[in-house]
Amino acid sequence: MDIFVQQILNGLVLGSIYALIALGYTMVYGIMGLINFAHGEVVMFGAMVTITVISAMTNAGIHLPGGAMVLIALMVAIPACMLLGFTIERVAYRPLRNAPKLAPLITAIGLSIVLQQVAILIWGRNYIPFPPILNHDTIDIFGATITQLQVLIVILCLVLMAGLLLVVEKTKLGRAMRATSQNPGVAGLMGVNVNTIVSATFVMGSGLGAVAGVMVATNYDQAHYYMGFMIGLKAFTAAVLGGIGNLGGAVAGGILLGIIESLGAGYIGDLTGGFLGSNYQDIFAFAVLIVVLIFRPSGLLGEKIADRA
Repeated sequence: MDIFVQQILNGLVLGSIYALIALGYTMVYGIMGLINFAHGEVVMFGAMVTITVISAMTNAGIHLPGGAMVLIALMVAIPACMLLGFTIERVAYRPLRNAPKLAPLITAIGLSIVLQQVAILIWGRNYIPFPPILNHDTIDIFGATITQLQVLIVILCLVLMAGLLLVVEKTKLGRAMRATSQNPGVAGLMGVNVNTIVSATFVMGSGLGAVAGVMVATNYDQAHYYMGFMIGLKAFTAAVLGGIGNLGGAVAGGILLGIIESLGAGYIGDLTGGFLGSNYQDIFAFAVLIVVLIFRPSGLLGEKIADRA
């Protein structure tokens, strides 16, 4: 029983991060009908910039509480990733907005590779440890353990996701985003600046990605130039599972995928008689993607596709 509870807790932490990243994918798809495969690299840049800022403060003799140092680093990482997201949209995607769908898809994959190589030039190919400044004390829950940091990650993810949903549903910007999603041409005729809304969508998604990158780095105590690729694919899987273009679906899909993956990692050894170990947990994420695409391609909560006729 304690193993089951432990895997559920691990899945909630992992799923919350997947959901936060999946929101970036689903927002862009909902507005543009585009899968931004470079979003995972924005997440990676958020983690790398945060570690760099914290290391710089430490080397400069600035010693503050760990939470304060992370917060200061985030104040740098979030604007940096927002600027990166804005640049990606303005330089790479906007010129291809009316191009055939295959063109921006190929561009997204190429941009992902370019950003990985830029990260290699800046930070190198080796894993970069997260500075040991945070509290990793554990809390016992029904025989399982979860760190205080992981509890904070889950709570912060839920707050950010709820905040984004409120922005989209209750604000003037959100109404403009929903109008652009439904029909950009008509939205433009009604006074909505479509270019501004698209840029704002990329900027908001990139800001959330920066926070998610820091969460991944603090949870695993390290970052790597390739970290965004795999976690980006899993977040995309979560978005498809919940219903691509559906914000609520991205949240549900992310949490569900995290739990499925963690349960799979915990029990795959028993199910296969020891043939496969927990290091094969990625199998479950992509098996879920295949099953969803075959039996319910619109996702659990339904896909939202913009009408661009």
